[in-house]
Amino acid sequence: MAIVDFVARETGTDAVELSPLYDAVDPDALDSLLRSDGFAALEFEYEGRTVEIEDADGSLRISFADGTVTAEDSQATVDAGSSPSL
Repeated sequence: MAIVDFVARETGTDAVELSPLYDAVDPDALDSLLRSDGFAALEFEYEGRTVEIEDADGSLRISFADGTVTAEDSQATVDAGSSPSL
């Protein structure tokens, strides 16, 4: 849920009002990729924004790639062992 929660928070939208994440990306494939050795970064479109996920020393950093939200407010970090997309 981290991605959906992040987008909801940063856009001021209730998470239940957002389109399902699977409309933008396959959550199971995303989880597999994020847990794989050698993962560095990826971007995808969700709710009209470019979501960027990158490895941050064992954690995952989620942010908007378009820069319309300040850097301090536009990032969430989750433990790489958790489920970032569901």
